[in-house]
Amino acid sequence: MTQIYQDLPAAVSLVEVGPRDGWQNLAEFIPTATKVQLIDDLIACGFREIEVSSFVNPKAIPQLKDAAAVVAAIKAGPGLLTAALVPNRRGLEPALKAGVGKIVFFISASDTHNRKNLGCQQSETLTEIGMMLRELPANARYRVSISNVFGCPYEKKISFSAVEGLVRELFHRGFREITLCDTLGVATPDQVYRYSYELRQKFPSGDFGLHLHDSCGRALAGVMAGLQAGIKRFDSAAGGLGGCPFAPGAAGNLATEDLLFTLDEMGIETGIDSQKLLACARRQLRITGSGGSHMLSFSGSCNQ
Repeated sequence: MTQIYQDLPAAVSLVEVGPRDGWQNLAEFIPTATKVQLIDDLIACGFREIEVSSFVNPKAIPQLKDAAAVVAAIKAGPGLLTAALVPNRRGLEPALKAGVGKIVFFISASDTHNRKNLGCQQSETLTEIGMMLRELPANARYRVSISNVFGCPYEKKISFSAVEGLVRELFHRGFREITLCDTLGVATPDQVYRYSYELRQKFPSGDFGLHLHDSCGRALAGVMAGLQAGIKRFDSAAGGLGGCPFAPGAAGNLATEDLLFTLDEMGIETGIDSQKLLACARRQLRITGSGGSHMLSFSGSCNQ
């Protein structure tokens, strides 16, 4: 299909975050072997990067206590990066030992959320991240996710100047791949466009991505705004699962299948098989009993 907007990218990257962000809130533990099978199914869809788990304190997020076992068991081929969230130095050594392909650091644009989620002030997290970077092997791949960029359950609106200042600090420490996260799902399309466009202008060597939750039903509109601002990397979760345990009111992630079908119809390439993905999302729904995707109610394409 011919693209309506000539300035949209011809291709984008989708990072599947379901196994990490999608499953972390589920009360019933998913057996490790089942997690591995679901991730292997996602790999077969054509994803080039999947966040497979998080190396966090198991008391904080019991669902992900088997992170090392999951990483060791999945069938990661040469074309796939397995990524894992590592919030502090305690998780770094086991993540590296397990063979994680990319380390995902984490910090909040809101100091209050940072203290509730990571147990320390934003400035302390920056110091911790700096120490972890020095402990990485020379060839390690890494990025940082900034949560609550567009709004916070505790501090409400986050100013662009605050986000810009944090990005500048992260650039100073060597980050170039940065994901802007709408943890609460409150971002408006104009806000997504402005923040994305201005950050790309101010930090032209940066590789910015978007991680949008669908609490207010605006995630796909945010994707469109991001595309127009030049964003070419988007996080999403199969089945629309997700939500932050430390952000009251946060609902599920943007469903990968909803995003993929939209991009397919717009003629934007992703390299992902939509029918295989839909089957994966339905399989996950049967196993977890959870899923918020609109596409799960369809048999396949929206073409009529």
